[in-house]
Amino acid sequence: QVQLEESGGGLVQAGGSLRLSCAASGRTFSSYTMGWFRHSPGKEREFVAAVRGKDDRTYYGDPVKGRFTISRDNAKNTVYLQMNSLKPEDTAVYYCARSRYGWYETRNEGDYDYWGQGTQVTVSS
Repeated sequence: QVQLEESGGGLVQAGGSLRLSCAASGRTFSSYTMGWFRHSPGKEREFVAAVRGKDDRTYYGDPVKGRFTISRDNAKNTVYLQMNSLKPEDTAVYYCARSRYGWYETRNEGDYDYWGQGTQVTVSS
């Protein structure tokens, strides 16, 4: 059983920064693609970013490109999401997730089988 626990959410003014962390249990963390998704009221859950398990290649959703950076520390079984130049439209609950397909690159939430409980990010204008 894999457990994921997010932290680092909070309230920040527009233009500010936050760093989210996701600590994972399990011995094969480095072999799996890890992703971040977000969900805000009235919208579908949205892909934010992912880091591939095979080679740490990163990829991002269009709304966050150039502002957010995903990274991982395999020694700590932790994935991070550095969020800069935050906008009010970034307000959402942010979830980390582990891909069910190992290192395979995917933005589809259906391809992720383990999810954290989420952490709230609120950006004020």
